[in-house]
Amino acid sequence: MDSMFNFAAPDSTGARRAPVLLVMLPGAYDTPRDFIEHGFVAAVRERHLDVDIQLVDAHVAYYTGQTILERLQQDVIEPARQHGYRQIWLAGISIGGMGALAYTATHPADIAGVVALAPYLGPRNISADVVRAGGLRSWPDESQWLPEDDMDRRLWLWLKSRTLSPPPEGPPLLYWGYGLADRFALGHKAVAEALPADKVFTVEGGHDWPAWISLWHQVLDKLPWQHTGGRP
Repeated sequence: MDSMFNFAAPDSTGARRAPVLLVMLPGAYDTPRDFIEHGFVAAVRERHLDVDIQLVDAHVAYYTGQTILERLQQDVIEPARQHGYRQIWLAGISIGGMGALAYTATHPADIAGVVALAPYLGPRNISADVVRAGGLRSWPDESQWLPEDDMDRRLWLWLKSRTLSPPPEGPPLLYWGYGLADRFALGHKAVAEALPADKVFTVEGGHDWPAWISLWHQVLDKLPWQHTGGRP
């Protein structure tokens, strides 16, 4: 079984370890380097956030082969915990957002928070079902009837569990962002309407990098991470 290739982003390594490890998962046909080229890593660094960054090559084959959760746990999360990181956050775009959410749903004790930007949420008929039910809070919990391998609907049910009123306290925290013209916006909006307003971010954009980097800047200004005070 192949091991998930991952590497530290620039300025993430050194003698000093940050209290937070941010693991970033790209979209289906994107690469870890896209996070660098589109300014995601620079946006973290320019804010002097006390965070180390791990860019993970979680390409689409891990999802089609249904090995994404296993590989994340064995190749990324467990080594990070062994290296002493106190908090692990996941951030993902598109199918990477789905991977981040699915891992957090199935391993909530491992993850302090997740940032999902325009996450792929499975077939559109599920989003339509949620909307027809009157929203995520009204959508019935039919988990007892679901096959174990129906990960798409189980992910939606986990999202439903995060939309209780009042919202669940403590980790894992959930931050949600999407472009209003995104082709998956129906599902994104259905989730957003049930989340606390201060955890939801939108832009006038589609399912593309300009929208995602704009969302990322918004989210970074709201995350509960410490600052280094400018020190390396």
